[in-house]
Amino acid sequence: MDVSRFDATFRLPDTTERLCFGIPASLCEPCQQLYVDPELIALFDLGSGRCVFAIESDRVLQQQARSTAE
Repeated sequence: MDVSRFDATFRLPDTTERLCFGIPASLCEPCQQLYVDPELIALFDLGSGRCVFAIESDRVLQQQARSTAE
């Protein structure tokens, strides 16, 4: 799994949502699930939350586009 940066939304048990931008994570291609290091989950206090949306950060995609254009 390649580590990239993702913008993600986590839904907490009280139904509030927490947005996280540019978090380092990996996408498991076969199961289509986002893997975030457990230490980061603890640091962001998201242990009881559930990731409901994630997208690769625009910054990563822009950087990749620049690299291939050069």
